[in-house]
Amino acid sequence: MTIEIGQVEAIFRYPVKSMAGEPLQAADVGWHGLNGDRRLALRRLEDRGAFPWLSASKLPDLLLFTPLRREDGVAGDELPTHVRTPEGREIGVFEEELAAEVQRRHGAPVQMMSMKHGVFDEASVSVITSDTIREIGNVAGRNTDVRQFRPNVLVKSLRPTPFEEDHWVGGVLLFGDGNEGPAISVTMRDVRCSMLNLDPDSARVDPEILRAVVRMNQNNAGVYGTVIRSGRLAVGQTIRLRPADESRI
Repeated sequence: MTIEIGQVEAIFRYPVKSMAGEPLQAADVGWHGLNGDRRLALRRLEDRGAFPWLSASKLPDLLLFTPLRREDGVAGDELPTHVRTPEGREIGVFEEELAAEVQRRHGAPVQMMSMKHGVFDEASVSVITSDTIREIGNVAGRNTDVRQFRPNVLVKSLRPTPFEEDHWVGGVLLFGDGNEGPAISVTMRDVRCSMLNLDPDSARVDPEILRAVVRMNQNNAGVYGTVIRSGRLAVGQTIRLRPADESRI
């Protein structure tokens, strides 16, 4: 038995980890998330740890870099060909000039890397409802921007209840009609970090957003999931939930 829970309100992809995202009307979802999502990342060359990738939590200015794809890119390739810097210069995504610009701001050398299956913190797909984002803003006394939460899928829920997503854990989200759309197994709640406090247009820090999430829901907002059926995701699609005790598809 499935329950209709809402519609896809917006879709976002982040071609370079921690750089600006791009809104989409539709996207192909493969076994490793949205095609083209977080397939590029900047590696900190002096870091020998298990997760050497540079993120906006370490360099907030990364949010001000915008991945672009020019028409002369390889046909069928969804990766960006260039990046627009905060000053408006467009630099090839793998050019040394771009790495040098990031290094100047970060203070340590970096290298752009292409990862076939992407670079993710916890899981390949993140989902949140617009009601959760709105209520967090109300409690924080701020005008929240969906981009601060960096979801792949923003849900317009039929049941406007903040943190409704917590009840989806263990279940499966089914997108579209029939059995042709993607299916996402909801694996865990999204534990938030300081990136939530960063203004996507200025990279300024406002700690009230994260403080509100800590007070309201033990630092959780939204959920993570893994793809268990590939397919086409589109704005306006119906979303159904197969609860945890009936999660086979």
